[in-house]
Amino acid sequence: MANKKSIIPESEEEKLNVVYRLTVRIAEELEQARIAEYTQLLHRPFRLIMLNLLSGAARGVGVAIGFTFFAATIIYLLQVLGALNLPIIGDYIADIVRIVQRQLELKTY
Repeated sequence: MANKKSIIPESEEEKLNVVYRLTVRIAEELEQARIAEYTQLLHRPFRLIMLNLLSGAARGVGVAIGFTFFAATIIYLLQVLGALNLPIIGDYIADIVRIVQRQLELKTY
């Protein structure tokens, strides 16, 4: 047992080295977490509001563009399926069109 290195530091210098290593590790982890940038952002509420508005607008534009591509793809596929004149799918698409037309006729603005 005398040959194994003890986990508990014995001298003051070893204790200081352990504390120093722990402090450096905590500082590195805080730097990776960008805590300093976050606290600076909290001290400037106008900048925080502007960043949130910008990110919200970007998300909104992204959702709109994504939905447009998705809807265009679905409409294109329905047109292709309608052009094939498949009996089951064609009837289904015609039913959907009739339902949508009825809903549009019932809406009064």
